[in-house]
Amino acid sequence: MASDIMKPVSPGVTASTVGLLCLLLTACAGMLSGRLGDSIASGIQSQDEPQIVASAMPAYLVMIDGLIEKSPRDARLLLAGARLYSAYAVLFVKDERRARRLASKGFNYARKAICLRFDGLCVEGVQPYAHFAAIIHSIDRQDALPLLYGYATAWAARIQVSGGQWSALADVPRVELLLQQVITLDDDYDHGQPHVYLGIINSRLPAALGGHPEIGRAHFEHAIAVSHGRNLAARLAYARYYARLLFDRPLHDKLLKAVLAADPHEPGLTLSNVMAQQQARNLLEHSAEYFEE
Repeated sequence: MASDIMKPVSPGVTASTVGLLCLLLTACAGMLSGRLGDSIASGIQSQDEPQIVASAMPAYLVMIDGLIEKSPRDARLLLAGARLYSAYAVLFVKDERRARRLASKGFNYARKAICLRFDGLCVEGVQPYAHFAAIIHSIDRQDALPLLYGYATAWAARIQVSGGQWSALADVPRVELLLQQVITLDDDYDHGQPHVYLGIINSRLPAALGGHPEIGRAHFEHAIAVSHGRNLAARLAYARYYARLLFDRPLHDKLLKAVLAADPHEPGLTLSNVMAQQQARNLLEHSAEYFEE
């Protein structure tokens, strides 16, 4: 069973796309400074109606493009643009071709941001994996975390909307490497969301076909622990990718019921939690149908 970063998505919210919402929430603070930026970010984080956010997103995209045009070497703005375009493409765009175009723009913004500081990542052509890995492993400063994470998640978004193109799927190990470096530097980063991504990557195939679902399970459980159970996307992904992969219906339903029973209102997570509950409800409604196959 493929993960969401391995296949095209439907207009509905999925377990890995909920994680992108966390990036969207911090992007607005990155675009604006001071009390106004904090107020806008806080308002989005506290919003429990996703369609309001969807309606507001195009205005933010136009604004961030204008700001980047005036300051093309501002890494903070580039990361904000990457987050906004990636989140919008994956969460709210129905047309696959348009989603790919927008996600690619987000990826390019993230790549420009990290290249401003680590120019060895941006040589012409495709770098050998060993060269790429050596550079990523050499990045050992905490202040590089936003660059590493922004690059990884924008890349994951581009893969997710790729429609299963092999050229995109071949990049999954590089995304995994970036996420591993993030958790090496900060194991609890972003409410444990890097562990959710790694859980999905490792649970995309059964062990008999080369997957590592038990490693995926450990990542999901760690994300739940470090967020004290408040990052509902972690339980959602655990059910959708690990429990379904192993056809473990008791675990699947238990996790989803816990998502639905939780209060979604949590500083920094309210909107993503609401969207996680929407998807959990959908998965539970089709639980019997899935596990009878």
